[in-house]
Amino acid sequence: MLFDEEMMLLALAEAQKAYDIGEIPVGAVIVDDEEKIISKGYNRRERDNSPVAHAEIIAIEKAAYFKKNWRLNDCTLYVTLEPCPMCAGAISNARIKRVVYGAFDEKGGALSSLFNLYELPLNHAPMVRSRVLERECGEILSKFFKNLRS
Repeated sequence: MLFDEEMMLLALAEAQKAYDIGEIPVGAVIVDDEEKIISKGYNRRERDNSPVAHAEIIAIEKAAYFKKNWRLNDCTLYVTLEPCPMCAGAISNARIKRVVYGAFDEKGGALSSLFNLYELPLNHAPMVRSRVLERECGEILSKFFKNLRS
Protein backbone atom coordinates (compact mmCIF):
# COMPACT_ATOMS: atom_id res chain seq x y z
CA MET A 1 0.00 0.00 0.00
CA LEU A 2 1.26 3.45 -0.88
CA PHE A 3 1.87 6.12 1.76
CA ASP A 4 -1.04 8.32 0.61
CA GLU A 5 -3.43 5.39 0.98
CA GLU A 6 -2.05 4.54 4.42
CA MET A 7 -2.56 8.10 5.61
CA MET A 8 -6.07 8.18 4.14
CA LEU A 9 -6.89 5.06 6.16
CA LEU A 10 -5.87 7.01 9.27
CA ALA A 11 -8.06 9.90 8.15
CA LEU A 12 -10.91 7.41 7.72
CA ALA A 13 -10.33 6.24 11.32
CA GLU A 14 -10.76 9.88 12.37
CA ALA A 15 -13.94 10.09 10.28
CA GLN A 16 -15.23 7.03 12.14
CA LYS A 17 -14.77 8.91 15.44
CA ALA A 18 -17.01 11.65 14.07
CA TYR A 19 -19.53 9.07 12.88
CA ASP A 20 -19.60 7.44 16.31
CA ILE A 21 -20.63 10.70 18.01
CA GLY A 22 -23.23 11.65 15.39
CA GLU A 23 -21.11 14.12 13.43
CA ILE A 24 -20.74 14.17 9.66
CA PRO A 25 -17.91 11.66 9.24
CA VAL A 26 -14.95 13.61 7.93
CA GLY A 27 -11.44 13.01 9.21
CA ALA A 28 -8.07 14.62 8.60
CA VAL A 29 -4.41 13.84 9.22
CA ILE A 30 -1.39 16.11 8.74
CA VAL A 31 2.11 14.77 8.17
CA ASP A 32 5.41 16.57 7.70
CA ASP A 33 8.03 16.02 5.01
CA GLU A 34 9.62 13.30 7.13
CA GLU A 35 6.28 11.44 6.94
CA LYS A 36 5.74 11.97 10.67
CA ILE A 37 2.12 12.40 11.76
CA ILE A 38 1.86 15.72 13.57
CA SER A 39 -1.90 16.07 14.00
CA LYS A 40 -5.31 14.53 13.44
CA GLY A 41 -8.84 15.85 13.55
CA TYR A 42 -12.45 15.00 12.90
CA ASN A 43 -15.66 16.98 12.54
CA ARG A 44 -16.96 18.36 15.85
CA ARG A 45 -19.41 21.08 14.79
CA GLU A 46 -22.37 19.67 16.72
CA ARG A 47 -20.35 18.64 19.76
CA ASP A 48 -18.53 21.97 20.01
CA ASN A 49 -21.44 24.11 18.73
CA SER A 50 -18.97 25.67 16.34
CA PRO A 51 -19.46 26.33 12.63
CA VAL A 52 -15.68 26.18 12.12
CA ALA A 53 -15.02 22.84 13.86
CA HIS A 54 -14.30 21.02 10.61
CA ALA A 55 -11.78 18.18 10.59
CA GLU A 56 -9.28 20.20 8.54
CA ILE A 57 -9.44 23.26 10.80
CA ILE A 58 -8.96 21.16 13.93
CA ALA A 59 -6.00 19.32 12.38
CA ILE A 60 -4.43 22.59 11.14
CA GLU A 61 -4.73 24.23 14.55
CA LYS A 62 -3.20 21.18 16.28
CA ALA A 63 -0.36 21.04 13.73
CA ALA A 64 0.45 24.74 14.17
CA TYR A 65 0.44 24.33 17.94
CA PHE A 66 2.70 21.27 17.68
CA LYS A 67 5.17 22.99 15.34
CA LYS A 68 4.91 26.31 17.21
CA ASN A 69 4.47 27.92 13.81
CA TRP A 70 1.41 28.81 11.74
CA ARG A 71 3.33 28.10 8.55
CA LEU A 72 2.87 24.44 7.67
CA ASN A 73 4.78 24.63 4.39
CA ASP A 74 6.45 21.27 4.94
CA CYS A 75 3.16 19.44 5.51
CA THR A 76 0.59 17.37 3.67
CA LEU A 77 -3.05 17.33 4.72
CA TYR A 78 -5.04 14.14 4.16
CA VAL A 79 -8.81 14.55 4.38
CA THR A 80 -11.62 12.17 3.55
CA LEU A 81 -13.84 14.78 1.87
CA GLU A 82 -12.97 17.59 -0.53
CA PRO A 83 -12.43 20.75 1.53
CA CYS A 84 -15.08 23.46 1.65
CA PRO A 85 -14.25 27.13 0.87
CA MET A 86 -13.48 27.90 4.52
CA CYS A 87 -11.11 24.96 4.87
CA ALA A 88 -9.51 25.59 1.48
CA GLY A 89 -8.81 29.15 2.63
CA ALA A 90 -7.30 27.93 5.90
CA ILE A 91 -5.12 25.48 3.97
CA SER A 92 -3.83 28.32 1.81
CA ASN A 93 -3.31 30.60 4.81
CA ALA A 94 -1.36 27.87 6.62
CA ARG A 95 0.84 27.45 3.53
CA ILE A 96 0.23 23.69 3.49
CA LYS A 97 2.31 22.20 0.69
CA ARG A 98 -0.02 19.42 -0.43
CA VAL A 99 -3.65 18.32 0.01
CA VAL A 100 -4.83 14.76 -0.59
CA TYR A 101 -8.55 14.04 -0.39
CA GLY A 102 -10.83 11.10 -0.95
CA ALA A 103 -14.42 11.86 -1.92
CA PHE A 104 -15.69 14.81 -3.94
CA ASP A 105 -18.18 17.17 -2.30
CA GLU A 106 -20.63 18.11 -5.02
CA LYS A 107 -22.46 20.57 -2.75
CA GLY A 108 -19.56 22.31 -1.03
CA GLY A 109 -16.22 21.29 -2.52
CA ALA A 110 -13.84 24.16 -3.23
CA LEU A 111 -11.00 22.29 -4.95
CA SER A 112 -12.87 21.00 -7.99
CA SER A 113 -16.55 20.16 -7.45
CA LEU A 114 -18.11 23.62 -7.24
CA PHE A 115 -15.00 25.58 -8.18
CA ASN A 116 -11.27 25.54 -7.56
CA LEU A 117 -10.28 28.22 -5.08
CA TYR A 118 -6.64 27.68 -5.98
CA GLU A 119 -7.20 28.89 -9.53
CA LEU A 120 -7.49 32.40 -8.08
CA PRO A 121 -4.28 34.44 -7.75
CA LEU A 122 -3.81 33.57 -4.08
CA ASN A 123 -0.61 34.05 -2.13
CA HIS A 124 -0.29 30.26 -1.82
CA ALA A 125 -1.88 27.27 -3.52
CA PRO A 126 -1.00 23.70 -2.51
CA MET A 127 -0.56 20.74 -4.81
CA VAL A 128 -3.75 18.68 -4.81
CA ARG A 129 -4.42 14.97 -5.28
CA SER A 130 -7.98 13.64 -5.28
CA ARG A 131 -9.76 10.27 -5.29
CA VAL A 132 -7.48 8.53 -2.80
CA LEU A 133 -9.64 5.73 -1.37
CA GLU A 134 -12.59 7.58 -2.89
CA ARG A 135 -14.98 4.64 -2.55
CA GLU A 136 -14.21 4.09 1.14
CA CYS A 137 -14.42 7.81 1.91
CA GLY A 138 -17.75 8.07 0.12
CA GLU A 139 -19.20 4.96 1.74
CA ILE A 140 -18.92 6.23 5.32
CA LEU A 141 -20.66 9.46 4.30
CA SER A 142 -23.41 7.60 2.43
CA LYS A 143 -23.96 5.29 5.40
CA PHE A 144 -24.16 8.27 7.78
CA PHE A 145 -26.74 10.15 5.72
CA LYS A 146 -28.78 6.99 5.03
CA ASN A 147 -28.99 6.34 8.78
CA LEU A 148 -29.81 9.98 9.45
CA ARG A 149 -32.76 9.87 7.04
CA SER A 150 -34.21 6.67 8.53
